[in-house]
Amino acid sequence: MNSLLLAQEPLIIVLGMAGALVLLVFFIIVANFGFLYIQALMSGAPVALWDLVGMRLRKVDPRLIVITRITASKAGLPITTDKLEAHYLAGGHVERVVNALIAANKASIPLTFDRATAIDLAGRDVLEAVHTSVQPKVIDCPDPRKGRDTISAVAKNGIELKVKARITVRTNLDRLIGGATEETIIARVGEGIVTSVGSADDHHKVLENPDQISKKVLEKGLDAGTAFEILSIDIADIDVGENIGAKLRTDQAEADKKVAQAEAEKRRAMAVATEQEMQAKAMENRAEVIKAEAEIPQAIAAAFRAGNLGVMDYYKMKNVQADTDMRKGIGGNQQGKS
Repeated sequence: MNSLLLAQEPLIIVLGMAGALVLLVFFIIVANFGFLYIQALMSGAPVALWDLVGMRLRKVDPRLIVITRITASKAGLPITTDKLEAHYLAGGHVERVVNALIAANKASIPLTFDRATAIDLAGRDVLEAVHTSVQPKVIDCPDPRKGRDTISAVAKNGIELKVKARITVRTNLDRLIGGATEETIIARVGEGIVTSVGSADDHHKVLENPDQISKKVLEKGLDAGTAFEILSIDIADIDVGENIGAKLRTDQAEADKKVAQAEAEKRRAMAVATEQEMQAKAMENRAEVIKAEAEIPQAIAAAFRAGNLGVMDYYKMKNVQADTDMRKGIGGNQQGKS
């Protein structure tokens, strides 16, 4: 009998150690997940103990999953832990998605879990979108964060108007994925304001009826393709700016003046150049005359040698030249005295 006990003693030790190890693992599991297990069980949203262990192994926050499932269950939304884990592993915001679903359910807004997770994974704040669907949001146009307080628009009479508007929008959950953001709404409304003021014949008409701007802008359907639905556009303030038309006309007149001066200067330069060319031609012709006059004595000498010119003829020619020079001298003195 003693030998039999001695033979079974190693087996008993191994079984004892295995049992102790199992008890230790069970104790560690209970110590780590027992409170969450009991909390989920008592809240009516039970989660299996091994599922909690699996969450930890999958690097999922068990407390976040359990708390959000309890919150959804208390709100009457049956959401499984598998869906919550899948959204968590995809990088989504589980808590905000569940809160958005609860808010949408209380407000009777049709929103499914799959659509909410898709909106969240698309980079949109699904909870804020639901809140904006319930309580409309007011957007300033232009956005003061961009450094501008008003939109400048010019009427047909050339007067500048500085307009500030407020846009009341509500999120359209059906167009949230792929829909344009607030910046598009602000840009479109700003463009509509500029167009509406620019089509007015007189700025006084705009100042008397600023609601005409709102009506014209709303008629254009500026919320198409965006994630919002425009409920109203209200003109918060209109100020009269500069007389842009007069300023443009003044600038144009100044520019025309400079152009005319440039043209006059160009014509003056051309006249000076022409005068200088004429003077050069006159000097050239004078040189030709002098050159021709220099050949006269040579011609006279040749005529003497050939016998074609006598001495008396020469003296007659000299007398004629002397008489001509005398007449030139008398004429010059008379012009000088006058």
